[in-house]
Amino acid sequence: ESTGYIDYDQMEKSAVLFRPKLIVAGASAYARLYDYDRIRKVCDKQKAILLADMAHISGLVAAGVIPSPFDYADVVTTTTHKSLRGPRGAMIFFRKGVKEINKQGKEVLYDYEDKINQAVFPGLQGGPHNHTITGLAVALKQATTPEYKAYQEQVLSNCAKFAQTLSKNGYELVSGGTDNHLVLVNLKPKGIDGSRVEKVLEAVHIAANKNTVPGDVS
Repeated sequence: ESTGYIDYDQMEKSAVLFRPKLIVAGASAYARLYDYDRIRKVCDKQKAILLADMAHISGLVAAGVIPSPFDYADVVTTTTHKSLRGPRGAMIFFRKGVKEINKQGKEVLYDYEDKINQAVFPGLQGGPHNHTITGLAVALKQATTPEYKAYQEQVLSNCAKFAQTLSKNGYELVSGGTDNHLVLVNLKPKGIDGSRVEKVLEAVHIAANKNTVPGDVS
């Protein structure tokens, strides 16, 4: 709470205590990078599944300007309409193939495919929207270009400058800054709440949204 960073030591202690079957690495208001390697090790000790939700940072991951969860996670989820710049939608990635060799020398395969497909369709998903799929294909194609990487690098640069300017003007930033495209401002020292700031900014045509901060009980 005091630093605004994820406490991985406490995460490991909590995992030992509660023995979760699934650990999710992802948030909507975390401006720092994730230590996926450390989280993977915590999961391995508890034989837990690691699901990385990169909805907010997927564009930065696709451009290779911040670390990717794909080398560590069992399942990766993302929306497609945030920093990825695609149409509204989502994607689920999961591991396939050989997971390990058991004591009998036989291959043990990942079993996520059927479980995920049956959970998503037809309960949560209906027929395909071909116009959305086409739009997503265009967005993913754009994500492979040098121009896209330059765009995402500029996003990081803009955000770092914005965070620096807010800090210079007396605003307290959670974790002291940012490593991605998000800036989280702690308004408690100013004696005002996020809801009011959100409405005032909206009135002058600036898009922002309120979020909880560490230690927030509102």
